Amino acid sequence: MLRWGARHLSFAPPHPELEGGTMDSKDAPCALPERIETDTSLREERQKTDQQLATRSSAIEKDADQVIELARERADDVLEDARQREDATTRLADQPVILSDAVDEIRASEDEALTEERAVADDQVSEERAEQRSAIAQLLKLERQETDERLLAERAHSDRTVASRDDFLAMVSHDVRGMLGVIATSADLLLGMPAEGTAGERTHTEARRIRRVTGQMNRLIGDLLDVVSMELGRLDVNASQEDAAQLLAETMENHRVAAESRKLVMTSAAPRGPVSATFDRNRILQVLSNLVGNAIKFSEAGGIIELRLAPIVDGLEFTVRDSGRGIAPENIEAIFERFSQAGHPDRRGLGLGLYIARCIVGAHGGKIWAVSEPGKGSAFHFTIPTVHSS
Repeated sequence: MLRWGARHLSFAPPHPELEGGTMDSKDAPCALPERIETDTSLREERQKTDQQLATRSSAIEKDADQVIELARERADDVLEDARQREDATTRLADQPVILSDAVDEIRASEDEALTEERAVADDQVSEERAEQRSAIAQLLKLERQETDERLLAERAHSDRTVASRDDFLAMVSHDVRGMLGVIATSADLLLGMPAEGTAGERTHTEARRIRRVTGQMNRLIGDLLDVVSMELGRLDVNASQEDAAQLLAETMENHRVAAESRKLVMTSAAPRGPVSATFDRNRILQVLSNLVGNAIKFSEAGGIIELRLAPIVDGLEFTVRDSGRGIAPENIEAIFERFSQAGHPDRRGLGLGLYIARCIVGAHGGKIWAVSEPGKGSAFHFTIPTVHSS
């Protein structure tokens, strides 16, 4: 759920609620997807059970009604045969008409009494069936309430455990980042020293390596903390009026050295002048960086990476296209899941980039998708809504 206020967006975490004896998780992008799936599956299974039970009960009642109707028809036939035999035996040629009329009245009275008895029996059957349906519904409700209570208790225990884990992770991450900062500062100091002779050049080379690795570790910690926040529905997105075209230029500059080192050509295309919209600049830049980083990682030397920005009806569409190895159709949806590598043997990274990108785009009210074919490269598209003219 997206909340706006003072140009601020944030996830509202899903809270399970009991609605009609079923669990129901409120929808929120990237927030506890397993629980949403479980609640949806449970709700669908219960609806299926209710439908099957109603169908089965209806079929049983219909069969019972047919049996009763057939029995009554046979009873009526037997009664009619008996009356005809009695008439044939007792009827005399000189029988008074008044006696025949009396017999007809008696039989009509008997038929009326039989009809009333059958109506009373039908009413009793209807009442019994209603009571049975009510009893079954009440039993199902009690059983489902017990299941829901147990599920809520298990989730509460899981939430407490996860909260403890997250607090520990946050403290450790803070300490680790502090140590990484010291390492990076030391590497900067080494880079600031004169590179005299072979030893000095070697020192600078290793210092740059240390600086690069500490940067990667710092980004990895950031990704892990982002994932934790997303799972808890607490990803904060601070939106403001920004120039989307500037993001492409900054992304190009940030990845220029990496692309050149792999002999890749990067191009960009965007409308002339500022392209104004409301979004979190750092977060959308994070999405672009993740997409371009993947494009660089999975493209061969001599490949092309294209960045494109285009206005659409209600917003903007960003595209990152590469000429890499492509993605198999059956893996396209999976690549946006946590820890997914789309079946690639290259295991660099944890496979969190696209998952994080999807959550960030979702928090902005946009969508992200991929179009790819093995051997023909990939194109990743994402949108953000609400374009404001400058």
